[in-house]
Amino acid sequence: MKLASNGGPQAVSRPIGAFTSIGQEEAQAASDVVLSGSLSGFFGSPRPGYFGGNEVQKLEAAWCERFSVEHAITVNSATSGLFVAMGAIGLSPGDEVIVPPYTMSATAAVPLYFGGIPRFVDIEEETFCLDVKLVEKAINQKTKAIVVVNLFGHPARLSELRALADRHGIFLIEDNAQAVLGEENERRCGTVGHIGIYSLNIHKHIQCGEGGVCVTACKDLATRMAGIRNHGENVIDWLDISDLSNMIGLNLRMPEVSAAIASVQLKKLDPLVERVEKIGQTLTKGISGLSGFAPPMVRDGCRHNYFMWSCRYDEAELGLSRTAFIEHMRAEGVPLAGGYVPPLYRLPAFQKRMGIGRDGFPFDRSEIDYAHTFCPV
Repeated sequence: MKLASNGGPQAVSRPIGAFTSIGQEEAQAASDVVLSGSLSGFFGSPRPGYFGGNEVQKLEAAWCERFSVEHAITVNSATSGLFVAMGAIGLSPGDEVIVPPYTMSATAAVPLYFGGIPRFVDIEEETFCLDVKLVEKAINQKTKAIVVVNLFGHPARLSELRALADRHGIFLIEDNAQAVLGEENERRCGTVGHIGIYSLNIHKHIQCGEGGVCVTACKDLATRMAGIRNHGENVIDWLDISDLSNMIGLNLRMPEVSAAIASVQLKKLDPLVERVEKIGQTLTKGISGLSGFAPPMVRDGCRHNYFMWSCRYDEAELGLSRTAFIEHMRAEGVPLAGGYVPPLYRLPAFQKRMGIGRDGFPFDRSEIDYAHTFCPV
């Protein structure tokens, strides 16, 4: 068979178009908000509107019901969700936060704003999620929290990590941007940690362009997250907040139009997730038995949402570099990409200990040498 890269016909001749889940229902919801004249119901002062407008509060209530959680706090992005979570747990200068090196950069960068120090711990070879045994070895007197990422849609070892966090008196925060309906032993991803963070970014299973939701079973953490989201310094007495650490809030609020679109998307959650799960399972079945390829692993008792279908490729067995293989597949009309992100500790911010303030703060409070950090997996 003559390959397309050598002048032959493409194996996949029909272009694979982009998918969008946004339709008439979302357009109508957005239009209704615009015509109402109230694009934001938030006020940054003690009054009922402090917690947002009708659409924001409707979305938070619907999120609580859908995921069986006590409290849901909307924000304008999952990155903001990580920010309010770090602040809510009382992260202070010099505190360490255990993070994976293989994730979107915000997971590791956000602790720096509160003076926290990321400590990178390696991932499992098959699931790409934090290695629990290595996490336990990394915990020390400075450790304040573990941020676990349910990467590509597969759950990390959440129950083990929660038990580990509770045993050491630290927080477990789930970055659940990619596994909205992921499950481990019938427990939903995002609901096992002390705080779970979901993304409503345009690339996620459901979306409103930009947005995020934080969930927790703890009323105190919910109140603190709401304060950091919306000028918390103005409501300390009104909300009877006793711990004033990190309560100088920002404006990280979700607009009413975004909340209205997200509410419509939430109603479509099951079929949207099932669609990508079917695609992932079909791809896995299609390459089963092919030497040199290892499809995404799904641990027993887990549900994989396939935010990405991440196949491992063995260059040595196949005698062809990954780059060359991808070039050939793209020539055949198959949309493949190689890798995900370089290990985050290689970013200049860590290699040069740039920090976010003068003289490299907060890295000047830590002896961690990122230049010699190495996570082989």
